[in-house]
Amino acid sequence: MLVLSRKKGESIVIQDQIELTILSVDGDTVKVGISAPKHVDIFRKEIYLSIQEANRESVAPQQTDLNALIHRLRGVNNNE
Repeated sequence: MLVLSRKKGESIVIQDQIELTILSVDGDTVKVGISAPKHVDIFRKEIYLSIQEANRESVAPQQTDLNALIHRLRGVNNNE
């Protein structure tokens, strides 16, 4: 992990396309502005992790789906 110190109004540039600017510092809270191309998705980490979990859940087979598939397969095998 790269660690940099920045003051209010100072920026960090990532790959010529993304610029992070420190807008304000108030106690433990730092307000950061992000300039990036529209095709770059930017999320707070807790939102990003929530989206990842929802995606994993949506592609994971449900037990009822597995039971229905097993039942259908057994029916096919019994008919042969």
